[in-house]
Amino acid sequence: MIILKSPREIEALRRAGGFVGRFFEEVKPLIRAGSTTMDLEECAAAYLERQGVKGAFKGYMGYPANLCTSVNERVVHGIPSRKQVLHEGDLISIDFGVMANGFCGDSAKTFPVGKIAEVHARLISVTEASLHKGIEACRVGNRLGDMSHAIQEFVEAAGFSVVRDFVGHGIGRKMHEEPQVPNFGTPGTGPKFVAGMVLAIEPMVNEGSWGVEVLADGWTVMTRDRKRSAHFEHVVAITPEGPEILTLP
Repeated sequence: MIILKSPREIEALRRAGGFVGRFFEEVKPLIRAGSTTMDLEECAAAYLERQGVKGAFKGYMGYPANLCTSVNERVVHGIPSRKQVLHEGDLISIDFGVMANGFCGDSAKTFPVGKIAEVHARLISVTEASLHKGIEACRVGNRLGDMSHAIQEFVEAAGFSVVRDFVGHGIGRKMHEEPQVPNFGTPGTGPKFVAGMVLAIEPMVNEGSWGVEVLADGWTVMTRDRKRSAHFEHVVAITPEGPEILTLP
């Protein structure tokens, strides 16, 4: 069942999303060659303590950290580690979630580490733009398939592929609510958008084929062909006036 949110609940989601959006500004200076992904995790832990809010990921289904830090061919759910050192030319996707006053915020961004190859800069740019193509389709009267198709069409026209095995989700008091939000689909299909729906839209875009696999740690998702991947995510409310991003700083 899709749980519709009242204006008051959307305001609570906006507050939770703000904590997430502001974190990305805080962590940026650490995204450089020589940092470890555990440095980023420690930054997140300190930020949560300072803000007086709780991380939404640590402990969720046994996940061991506040951040997902996925480097290069890792798509999502990379676990922070002191052994994972960032190098010039890497890509790192950071996924961060917060629980505040009983509501969830959730967002992801992919960052370049120093100077990166042109194709990887384009991968980041196309992935972020595809998220906004999807957001633009989140209008009352459209269907979920319209949004999913808008993302897929944009990504594939750019020569990249959309991950099929992992998708976005509804969000509210729980991190994962109905509906599932794929980044691929057929226009005119799926649930019809109505005011009060809140979705976490998160295209995961691969440089090569869309196939992925989960490593033995049970979490880390890698591209099957070991080419690189990028990931962007925002929480979006569907309102009578149009889509509103709730995870801005």
